[in-house]
Amino acid sequence: MSESLTSPPALRPRPSARLLLVDPHGRILLFRFEFRSGPMTGRIFWATPGGALEPGESFEDGARRELFEETGLSIDHPGPQIAVRRFEMRAPEGDEVMAEERYFLVRADPFALADAGWTELEREIMTEHRWWTPAEIAAAAEKIYPEDLVEMVAAALAT
Repeated sequence: MSESLTSPPALRPRPSARLLLVDPHGRILLFRFEFRSGPMTGRIFWATPGGALEPGESFEDGARRELFEETGLSIDHPGPQIAVRRFEMRAPEGDEVMAEERYFLVRADPFALADAGWTELEREIMTEHRWWTPAEIAAAAEKIYPEDLVEMVAAALAT
């Protein structure tokens, strides 16, 4: 008698564009995410601007769109992709996904952040934003994603 082995279902892909937004002083813009309800209740962390791509959208187009929606900053091109990360994670909708994040370095002069493009979910979970120095990131008590952010930015700025 033969047994059939079944593989677990493949995780839903979640391609995302993320931005390393750096000011002339080398500070990096991060948003604080605080989930007070839903599948991720209790999770608190800081992360770079960016998010999931829309169907058919390129990573570059997604980076431009996300930057504008989350900060109000409009750019013609996000520049070259400087890093890629692939990992399993729980999406805000609650399901486990295979994340593919592509990072773009954007240098910007100080500007007034505009939240007019935020979704209802972003207004609920994005509770704070601020510019961090690499030393502040390295010494932070709260979780910051990606974990190697300081090294990622340093490598991107060195090229």
